Amino acid sequence: MAAVVGLRGDRPIRLAIVDDDPLVRAGLRILLGGSPDIEVVAEAGDGAGAVLLVDAHWPDVILMDIRMPRVDGLTATQRIRGRPSPPQVIVLTTFNADEYVLEALRGGASGFLLKDTPPHDIIAAVRTVAAGAASLSPAVIRQLIDHVADPSAGSRRDRARTLLAALTDREHEVAVALGRGVSNAEIGAALGMSVPTVKGHVSRLLAKLELNNRVQVALLIHDAELLR
Repeated sequence: MAAVVGLRGDRPIRLAIVDDDPLVRAGLRILLGGSPDIEVVAEAGDGAGAVLLVDAHWPDVILMDIRMPRVDGLTATQRIRGRPSPPQVIVLTTFNADEYVLEALRGGASGFLLKDTPPHDIIAAVRTVAAGAASLSPAVIRQLIDHVADPSAGSRRDRARTLLAALTDREHEVAVALGRGVSNAEIGAALGMSVPTVKGHVSRLLAKLELNNRVQVALLIHDAELLR
């Protein structure tokens, strides 16, 4: 039988699980460890341990509980995603419209999962973010923004528009498309560009905006109120 090739080339996706509940960690380890293209390489019980395991085990993806004692998942996500070449982070929560989830996404998480998500969807999300994509639809982003009270919405709008003003017209078009959840191929078809050219624009706008993934761009576009 041929070996299963993971999404990182010829090796499985290296996954770390961070949750303060040992039973949750055990359940996720059994669930995800049974997938031939995913290898659970580390676990931690809080955000401080999550930061330490990045250097020790070099995971590709971290499943990160949000609400933990000592150092929570929001703080840990921000610290990890601020490092060079960081792992992708999927935050875990029991609440669909959790204000901490929105802040974790702003801090660089690539998506979030409810703890009662079906097993096949958890596995699919890990594979998706390991491949460099977001596991979060524009509709879910819109739902979070609409359901989480944000007293600083006005200042966020002004800040977002100021940041976006630094983009070229074409980069701005690509950013708005990302806010709509459009794929690189769809952007290319709509704007008359090749997929490599689209990828180049995405890389440049991420650098200009000092963001590290497409979810953050989508949130910035929503903050600027450009899709209403």
